[in-house]
Amino acid sequence: MWNPDTPATLDRILRVAREAATTAGEILMRHLRDGISMRDKTATGGASYDLVSDADLESELAVAAAIRAAFPNHSLLAEESHGADLDIADAEHLWIVDPLDGTNNYAHRLPHFAVSIAYYHRGTAMVGVIHNPASGDWFTAVRGRGAAHNDRPVRVSEAMTLSKCLVGCGFYYDRGEMMRRTLAAIEHFFSHQIHGIRRFGTASLDLCMVGCGQFGGFFEYKLSPWDFAAGRLFVEEAGGLVTDANGRSLPLAVSSILASNGHLHEEMLAITRKHHP
Repeated sequence: MWNPDTPATLDRILRVAREAATTAGEILMRHLRDGISMRDKTATGGASYDLVSDADLESELAVAAAIRAAFPNHSLLAEESHGADLDIADAEHLWIVDPLDGTNNYAHRLPHFAVSIAYYHRGTAMVGVIHNPASGDWFTAVRGRGAAHNDRPVRVSEAMTLSKCLVGCGFYYDRGEMMRRTLAAIEHFFSHQIHGIRRFGTASLDLCMVGCGQFGGFFEYKLSPWDFAAGRLFVEEAGGLVTDANGRSLPLAVSSILASNGHLHEEMLAITRKHHP
């Protein structure tokens, strides 16, 4: 029987994920050099500021091909081609892919975007890989083995109070009530004398900043599984805690999210719960 818990199998999954992310990163950088063709998602019911590019699609196809070549019987949940297929979230072997996290950054040539690839076994995160091809940074996590940035082990911040840390946040594309709730939460965080708020626009990398100890915590009121699938494992393996922004178990579904170093989780929850849409 195929056992995803053995070291050899996890090593193979990690290798395939890294190889796929390398190829996807090369595609993104090529488009960045040669010219990015962007369009919005209004044709499919999205907003004019919800963007997609040929680079997203080519990157996703490359990742899917690499995964299917190695594991032809595994399921795949990917943003651009499988965004409506959340009913497969409980598949026995599931790869969750964001071929370009931080599309708006990418569209404006800001070098802060990533390829995110995760492998889940029966709903449990086992392997996560996040790669920023513009900076060359790699963030990897394997269940039970810890988290690493460029192959060096990392840990979450040791801060015990919000007054000792930076907080990261994200905004969903909604420009109405959800935006107002997020801004209210930010104001509330500032009343706790945090060092500052940062909003970089790439949730997978924001979660890595929690795992690396740069943020004490990160919250966002609406994310899809491909946005957090790899990053949540990175935070957990770095010693942190991840729930939804109401403190419940994070589902493999569209959800709010709160990630922290663990020490700050209840203090942050008191704020994110109060302002939750």
